[in-house]
Amino acid sequence: MSNEKIEEITEEIIAAEAEKKDGLVSADAVLKTSGKEIRDSAKETTKSAIYKNAKAKQDRAKREEVAVGEIQSKLICVNRITKVVKGGRTLRFNAVVIVGDKSGRVAVGNGKAREVSEAIKKAEQDGRKNFQTVAIVKNTLPHAIIGKFGTSQVKMLPAAEGHGIIAGGPVRAVLELAGYKDVTAKCYGSTNPTNVVKAVIDGLTQLRTREQVAALRH
Repeated sequence: MSNEKIEEITEEIIAAEAEKKDGLVSADAVLKTSGKEIRDSAKETTKSAIYKNAKAKQDRAKREEVAVGEIQSKLICVNRITKVVKGGRTLRFNAVVIVGDKSGRVAVGNGKAREVSEAIKKAEQDGRKNFQTVAIVKNTLPHAIIGKFGTSQVKMLPAAEGHGIIAGGPVRAVLELAGYKDVTAKCYGSTNPTNVVKAVIDGLTQLRTREQVAALRH
């Protein structure tokens, strides 16, 4: 073995020993840390965590306040459409989107295009043209209702404050964007997302408040 190789190995061993020594010193310093310092460090960590959690809640509340009244949209499903022509097959996409402002207006939109993003954009534009106004009483339904479309049926029941929305994906999306917060819903028959969404819209548009029923009677 050459002298240069021996010197290189010796330097590596010295460096490794130095790292071990540094590690032992740092561990010893940790062991010598007083109980008061540990408690102070724990308090600071707890305060920092509480502050971050409170700030996150405030930011979430601000986003929710801004969301109410603004038109939002949720994608329900994207289906592929294949058309057979003389030159072969053409592939397109059909998007179903729910549009609402969380304050009593909601709609379902459909859009078709060769690109998914373009289909979604068309569906949102279609939904904005077909808004339906629904009745909301204390964040819930005025009464129980059953919406129907094709072979799909959706039964919706009012719930107490704080109950939340107990419903499946498409139904939940419609109810949330319409502005409801406490509703229980159950689907019967076909569970096709498009049919279920249209059944929910059908049921919501049939809702009437006491004032509206009294006005109709007179």
